[in-house]
Amino acid sequence: MAIRRVAQLRSYEQFTDYCEAVGASLPVDAVALDGEESPLARSYVYRDRQLTNRFAILPMEGWDGTADGHPSDLTRRRWQRFGRSGAKLIWGGEAVAVRHDGRANARQLVINDDTAGSLSSLRRALADAHAERFGAADDLLIGLQLTHSGRFCRPNSARLEPLALYRHPILDEKFGLADDACVMTDEDIGRLIDDFGRAAALAQQAGYDFVDIKHCHGYLGHEFLSAVDRPGRYGGSFENRTRFLRETVAKTRSAAPGLDIGVRLSALDWAPFRPGPDSVGEPAPFPGPRYPYAFGGDGTGTGCDLEEPARFLALLRELGIRLVCITAGSPYYNFHIQRPAIFPPSDGYALPEDPLVGVARQINITAALKAAFPDLTIVGSGYSYLQDWLPNVAQATVRAGMTDFVGLGRMALSYPDLPADLLAARPLQRKRICRTFSDCTTAPRNGMVSGCYPLDDFYKSRDEFTRLAAIKKETAH
Repeated sequence: MAIRRVAQLRSYEQFTDYCEAVGASLPVDAVALDGEESPLARSYVYRDRQLTNRFAILPMEGWDGTADGHPSDLTRRRWQRFGRSGAKLIWGGEAVAVRHDGRANARQLVINDDTAGSLSSLRRALADAHAERFGAADDLLIGLQLTHSGRFCRPNSARLEPLALYRHPILDEKFGLADDACVMTDEDIGRLIDDFGRAAALAQQAGYDFVDIKHCHGYLGHEFLSAVDRPGRYGGSFENRTRFLRETVAKTRSAAPGLDIGVRLSALDWAPFRPGPDSVGEPAPFPGPRYPYAFGGDGTGTGCDLEEPARFLALLRELGIRLVCITAGSPYYNFHIQRPAIFPPSDGYALPEDPLVGVARQINITAALKAAFPDLTIVGSGYSYLQDWLPNVAQATVRAGMTDFVGLGRMALSYPDLPADLLAARPLQRKRICRTFSDCTTAPRNGMVSGCYPLDDFYKSRDEFTRLAAIKKETAH
């Protein structure tokens, strides 16, 4: 399959013709409006807060905290750049573990009594950077994403120290889970819910406007939703599989009265992928006629059924949660549906589809859920791969009511000023547009901090730049 780079699609006709050819059904405007004319410049009232544009910064942890979970200078630099981006919604900042054993890596941030002060300073650094550039920060909505990494925990080193909810026939083999020792008991889960409540109280004291109870990307919150084989209170039925959410929300509201809550949800998951012939990704074979562990899947392993995601959003509404960010899949086992990219990470596989198809899938799933729940505030994901055409597609989705906010992830690492430039009617800086080289993923996969090594001169000057180039050269062969 010959995949054309988005940067080569220079005209509206080239872009739309190519999207049609590869089967990527995307809304796209011929002209990207800028300044106050853009739909992306429209105000949005969320509860009692008026946000003056439709950009959000998605959580992008940098694997650059300290060994004991504090932010480092690298962390503060990223957050200050998020503040200077001009986006008015900062979704969760980055994933922060509610306790040490829940870290996805040994440099992930942790929230506890010792780190709460530095996390408060981190929020202030972001807000101060925003105020310095734009004159005020009272129209910012800043959250903190709370997480436990579940079967992907690596709290002390590169060695996996998993805590899972059930035995998975594919992931257990892929990641070397040999027995039931890592499977959490109901009592373990109860203690974890208490930890989420304590973390929420600390986040509130640190000044955050909301916490995200993370339910995406294969981490523990997301795994609850697929625990169809787990016995007991937290598995089997939809009611049981959402019990963790309900009890964590109740604990959060008890521990932190008045603190707002959001949820980032993988509304679609597929079976784990593996390199097939010619290294092209394919679903790993699974026992039985159906693959039952994909929340939002249709049982085939590569299909979509939004019945349960819609039930989940209805539950959020019943719980008084209005803030929802929609994403898909997991970076650990089907990265191409979660983070479409022209270049896979070093531990990935060759692309089984054009990345624009993955972008369109996320945008259209988000649109379907927004149409079903117009009263929820919806943030979309997957936009960075659109590159030069991001403004055209983003304004089309907002104008059509397919999403309320356009979330930026990797683009905020290479070109955090994109929202500010677009909204101020400045030409986009093409040399800073994320080209999805996946270095921000390959680096941490190999024990280095995350960052945009190809386009950010700051990271180009670091020792990791040379090490990363050598690793990429080796894996290319």
